[in-house]
Amino acid sequence: MGILEGQVACITGGTRGIGRGIAEAFLAEGASVVINGRDPAKARATIDELDAGERLYFIAGDVCKREDCEAIVDGTVERYGRLDIAVPNAGGSSGFAPVAETTDEAMNLAMTWIFWHTFWVMRRAFKYMIPQGSGRIISVGSLEGKVGKPVISPYVSAKHAVNGLTKSAAQEVGPLGITVNVLCPGGIETDMMTEAGPAAAEAMGLTYAEFLQWFARESAIKRLNDVADVGAVALLLASEAGAGITGSAISIDGGTSPY
Repeated sequence: MGILEGQVACITGGTRGIGRGIAEAFLAEGASVVINGRDPAKARATIDELDAGERLYFIAGDVCKREDCEAIVDGTVERYGRLDIAVPNAGGSSGFAPVAETTDEAMNLAMTWIFWHTFWVMRRAFKYMIPQGSGRIISVGSLEGKVGKPVISPYVSAKHAVNGLTKSAAQEVGPLGITVNVLCPGGIETDMMTEAGPAAAEAMGLTYAEFLQWFARESAIKRLNDVADVGAVALLLASEAGAGITGSAISIDGGTSPY
């Protein structure tokens, strides 16, 4: 029997990258998982590849819309009857420019896609977790939620905001049996990295290969992390073994961050 047997999780942005890695880790330990995304074809391929039968379900939605975030959480409860673990994972870059040239639109998109989406999912999840007296919120932040980086101030700002939300929420719901944490991965060559990385590299005066090498060089382990590294920590936080961990922004960056 898996350590998440009988548990139910929802994961935004769960059809690829880190979200998919977390879904795979949860499914391997017996959980039922709802994944969200905007591309039904991508979701169908993920469902076929993970081959978890009735324990894996897809809900389409755009996390930049509050009503879609709420529908993902509500739909999980409608499908499986409860919600034990919510993973606000979706997010991405809204462009690359120095602060002096960053537009309001770029900052607003990053805050909506990353911070507001996390808030909307968390708040809706509490609707179910508080009455049942248990639950896990595991947001996906970033190394950039702890340090500054040039040309990506919207992304950095939004990820820092998620850390603050996590710490405040953990204080409020800790006595109610709910933990709230945020994972802070370092460089991982996910789909998002391959899509956005070349532009980020160019803005920093690097080739994409040099950009990846920079992440590896800055880490203590001298390599990029992997989605499985993030999935393993998410699994710990979701399990009973992680019940004493809350309000934490946990680095999974190979020792890159000093925090």
